[in-house]
Amino acid sequence: MITPGTFDITCFQGADFDQQFAVSQGGTALNWTNYTARMQVREAADSTATLLSLSTGGSGIVLGGTAGTIDLTITNAQSAAVSAGSFAYDLELQAGDGQVTRLLQGSFNVVGNVTR
Repeated sequence: MITPGTFDITCFQGADFDQQFAVSQGGTALNWTNYTARMQVREAADSTATLLSLSTGGSGIVLGGTAGTIDLTITNAQSAAVSAGSFAYDLELQAGDGQVTRLLQGSFNVVGNVTR
């Protein structure tokens, strides 16, 4: 079992965003082969409305298999659609057998855009 890490993300409204995480345990990269991932941003953890949603399969998350990497990509159009403010997010991974692990959680901060 992995205890979720806390990592606060800052995204600039109207700009492209790319963040890579390298995940290891005891110095060994975790193997994300046969995993899928999903991430959602909401006003708060108990909010029903999703402000931003990413997932594997061409929707903003790429898992690096045996390298243990996770790439998050948000397009400028996606970031422009989220109001400036501080929100909550978490990132979950699902193994091929259906087991879900929350890997990261924290604040998702959107800095407002002046130039449009």
